[in-house]
Amino acid sequence: MNKIFLYLLSLVLVFTSCKDKNETSENSPSKTPKNILFIAVDDLRPELNFYGANHIKSPNLDQLSQESLVFNRAYCNIPVCGASRASLLTGTRPTRHRFIDYNTRADTDVPHAISLPKLLKQNGYTTISNGKIFHHNDDDSLAWDKRWFPKGNIRNYQLEKNIIENGNANLAMGGASAFEKADVDDTAYFDGQIAQKGIADLRKLKNKNKPFFLAMGFMKPHLPFNAPKRYWDLYNRNEIELPESYMQPESTPAEAFNNFGELRNYGNIPRKGKIPDSLAKELIHGYYACVSYVDAQIGLVLDELKRLELDDDTIVILWGDHGWNLGDHKLWCKHVTFETALRAPLIIKVPGKTRGESTNAIIEFIDIYPTLTELVGLETPATVEGTSFVPIINGKAFQKDWAVSKFKDAVTLIKGDLFYTEWTDDQGVAYARMLFDHKIDPLELDNLAEKPEYKELVKSLAVELREKWGNDFFK
Repeated sequence: MNKIFLYLLSLVLVFTSCKDKNETSENSPSKTPKNILFIAVDDLRPELNFYGANHIKSPNLDQLSQESLVFNRAYCNIPVCGASRASLLTGTRPTRHRFIDYNTRADTDVPHAISLPKLLKQNGYTTISNGKIFHHNDDDSLAWDKRWFPKGNIRNYQLEKNIIENGNANLAMGGASAFEKADVDDTAYFDGQIAQKGIADLRKLKNKNKPFFLAMGFMKPHLPFNAPKRYWDLYNRNEIELPESYMQPESTPAEAFNNFGELRNYGNIPRKGKIPDSLAKELIHGYYACVSYVDAQIGLVLDELKRLELDDDTIVILWGDHGWNLGDHKLWCKHVTFETALRAPLIIKVPGKTRGESTNAIIEFIDIYPTLTELVGLETPATVEGTSFVPIINGKAFQKDWAVSKFKDAVTLIKGDLFYTEWTDDQGVAYARMLFDHKIDPLELDNLAEKPEYKELVKSLAVELREKWGNDFFK
């Protein structure tokens, strides 16, 4: 009798234990989120409300920030889209000969690396790329279960009827225009279509038994600044001002400036010389309109994530691939190592963990890969050079206090309030330098590198830069 009783009791205990484990894994609010919604926004500056820019109308990003951890000091490792994305998605640093420009391919520059989507796919994730994730849609193609990109003209929506309706104003004058405000629906431009594709994917993924990595690559506010007219109407041109740093001081090396050829390619932009102030304000107006337009599209996707009750089991990370000069230093576009080109938005929502906090910790984009793998419980490949910032998410200190970014010959060490840049040749010998102290010069207008009193500091920063730019920098 006792044996029978003990046997039955053991069965009850086993059943109860299994039930408790299942309830913990399925219903506990503290369980590890398994899905990842990965939102990339092309050329997005940290000129948003949650970064102190209250003139920008981006209610959906503002709401996401209230549920996320906001990084005030996140820096791309290279300020050009193709290279930045390849570096971020493989977790590897740019070098003298790797990740050079917009045309970069990860599967060519680092064929030995396991990209983030490939690692997730190898571990049972459904991986989907919508819009612009890698610069080339077929880059690292085996990493994705599905890849999708809108069909049509990537640059402009300039149908004949819109040219007529707008009285030929700033439309295709000698080539594609740098901006457009057609009175059309949101889906007339690519980002509206990308949002709808993401929504459709979420509905399909809802009932799958596999975790997903849904990557959404939005195109705006990348040039041309094309957005439906209603988003232009959100802003008053008379209230738009040129940036405070609208100047090029003599103390800054000539190497720091460029002719912003990306903008010059458009038909209504002067091929050389100064951008007229009125045109500069029109460009700024167009950029703001595009930010509000892409904010609305991201909002649709986030609303659907909540409607489908997927938000409690999904990490949401949103990042801009680099900064963007909007007249800062009388420059446009990226392609420089001023903070305006290197600093970019980064926010991450981890259910049960983040609640609208912000951090001033210095983060590099290569840190994103190991962070996401740690959050979902996967081992990070040895090729990844970044450092997980999960400690910050958990309310702890982040030990690394520096970042390194580069563009062509320029390599920048960011440490504390100091921004130190060297232009070097193939042997690593510097031929120009600049140093800014953001504590006293946040706009980067006073180059300290050649001042005698900073000689020893420059010498020590030069040594540290070489220690931190990577062991294979010249390979």
